[in-house]
Amino acid sequence: MLTTQRKQLILQRLAQEGQIVAKALSDEWGISEDTVRRDLRELAAEGKLQRVHGGALPASAAVGDLRVRQELAPDEKRLLGRAGAAMVRPGQVVILDGGTTSLQVVQHLPLDLRATVVTHSPVVAAALAGHAHIEVLSLGGRLYRHSMVNVGASVVEAAERLRADLFLMGVTGVHAEAGLTTGDFEEAAVKRALHRRAAETVVLASTDKLGAASPFTVAALRELATLVVPSTVPARMRKELEAAGVNLILA
Repeated sequence: MLTTQRKQLILQRLAQEGQIVAKALSDEWGISEDTVRRDLRELAAEGKLQRVHGGALPASAAVGDLRVRQELAPDEKRLLGRAGAAMVRPGQVVILDGGTTSLQVVQHLPLDLRATVVTHSPVVAAALAGHAHIEVLSLGGRLYRHSMVNVGASVVEAAERLRADLFLMGVTGVHAEAGLTTGDFEEAAVKRALHRRAAETVVLASTDKLGAASPFTVAALRELATLVVPSTVPARMRKELEAAGVNLILA
C-alpha cells in the first residue's frame, strides 16, 4: 500500500470512528507500528489530526485566528451566544473568555443588565462598552494576537484574586477522552486559572469543536457544570459526551 493511500485511509477511519489506535491499525494492515506512527506524525504536521499516546484524534477545525473563526458556524454560535447570555443573572460576577462565541454572548446580553464581567479579551471588553450597567474588569498581560486575548503570568496572578459565579469558557477541542483542549500553552494556563476561580464553568461549543482535540489540556469534561452544544449534534456524539460525565444542554 502506498503512503498516500495509507494516509487517505487513516483520515477516512478517523472520520468514521473518531480515533486511531496505532497498534490495531498496524495489525490490521500487516505493517509496522513505526510506519503507522510516521504517517500520523506527517498528518499531524499538516494539521489533519492530533496525535495522542498510542494513536490519534481528529484535529480541531477551530485553529485559525479570530478573523478566520468568525466565518465558522456563525448560526450555531448565535444560538450558543444566546444560550450563554441567558445563564447570566443580575448581580453576578461573570468571567467571559475571548473568542467569537463570547462576542455572541455579549450581543445577547440585555442592555439593562447589572452585573460584573471579567475578561482577558480586549475585544470582548470593547464590545461591552454599550452595556452601561455592566462593570467591566479587564485582565492585562501579553496580547496573544492569534486569539486576541491577554496571556501570561500577570493574567494568572490576577485570576487568583477573583471569586466569580460563572465562567463562560471557550476551547478549541471537546473530546470525551481528551477533555477540553486548546491550541496554545499560555492560553490553556489562563483558562485553567480562571476555571479554578469560578463556582461554575460552562463551555459553549460549536459542532466543529466536538470530538476533536488540540495540543494543550484545560480540564476534564466532568469538571464542567454544563456543556452547551447545538441541537443538531448527532445522537452518538451526545451519548459519548454524556458518558464522560458532563451535563449536556442543547441550544
